[in-house]
Amino acid sequence: MAEGSGRSQPGRFAPFRWAVAGLALLASACVAPRGGPPPVTTAPAERPAERPTPIAPGLPQDVARHRVALLVPLSGNNAGLGRSLQNATQLAILDTNTDAIRITSYDTAGPGGAQAAAERAIAEGNKLILGPLLAEDARAVAPAARRARVPVLSFSNDSSAAGGGVYLLGYSPTQSIERVVDYAKGNGITNFAGLIPSGVYGQRASTAFLRAVESAGGKVLAMQNYDARPGSMNQAIAKLAGVPYQAILIAGSAGTATVAVPVLRRSANGKAARVLGTELWNTDSAIASRPVLNGSWFASVPDGVYRQYATKYRSRFGAAPYRLSALGYDAVLLTVRIARDWKNGTDFPAAQLSDRDFGGVDGAFRFGRDGIAARALEVQEVRDGTIVTVSAAPASAQ
Repeated sequence: MAEGSGRSQPGRFAPFRWAVAGLALLASACVAPRGGPPPVTTAPAERPAERPTPIAPGLPQDVARHRVALLVPLSGNNAGLGRSLQNATQLAILDTNTDAIRITSYDTAGPGGAQAAAERAIAEGNKLILGPLLAEDARAVAPAARRARVPVLSFSNDSSAAGGGVYLLGYSPTQSIERVVDYAKGNGITNFAGLIPSGVYGQRASTAFLRAVESAGGKVLAMQNYDARPGSMNQAIAKLAGVPYQAILIAGSAGTATVAVPVLRRSANGKAARVLGTELWNTDSAIASRPVLNGSWFASVPDGVYRQYATKYRSRFGAAPYRLSALGYDAVLLTVRIARDWKNGTDFPAAQLSDRDFGGVDGAFRFGRDGIAARALEVQEVRDGTIVTVSAAPASAQ
């Protein structure tokens, strides 16, 4: 467990310092006249003994600041990403120079997992949870958080985990697909095809793709699924032979697209087709250096401010941040903004999360009634070793 706040902390508990005042009693000899009464000596008044302040178990009480928990994996396979999110929240605390909140980190990969981490965070007085990272962890912490009226701002993008006090900050594949399809349609593309991975992500991507194309006034002429088996992608592309598509969505990582595009270019219809990607592409720092993806479009959160953030992060922590760490930074900005109207000692005002724009490294976003962050996305193009913004993000997430 680690803590961060807006002020430097000398340690978990400041040592008690006792100052004992010694009383010097001066006795003076009084000589009474002969035959008079003996001298009277007055006893000094005794001060009541001081009692040390008892130290309660757990975290120190901090009535001047709001307690906020950060639930991320600090051990295990995802520890690198968890540490990057933790660093991002510390950087946001420093950049905002806030003394309104104290953030304590809890390891979701430790004993008992995310549920135990959340229960401990709630027992220690935290009124807001930032994280966890994974959808299954968000579902695991939701019951305890709901009972305690502690909102959860998860970094997941799995829409099935939202609701009931759980809000999702993650980049939604549905939104990125809608944005890039709309841009393609605005550039004269009407006939679409799709290469969709098997699994839950692929199911959601295919549903979003069909709805987005229909809403834009285009047509999905064909979709084919692929999986991790050798030859699966080639077989899926072969089944698209003869389909007159103008653009094809590859609903997977940039690495997957790098494998698929050369095969597509050898087919008659795929030779000139525009390749479309999803939000997953923006998490790949090497995407610009993949020449086979030249001319591809994908929608993502804006990168302009992120580059400044990444430079500052690298300077402070000596390494490049994970792309998703920006979610941790923006979660703190959101919390600091709401803290202006959040009275100490009260529940987090969750009603203030809805129907308003927030902003940060990843641009403007707002939570809908479903608890999912709707984001203002831009469309980017891979072009000759660089990433070029071909359609800027709107100023508002509405």
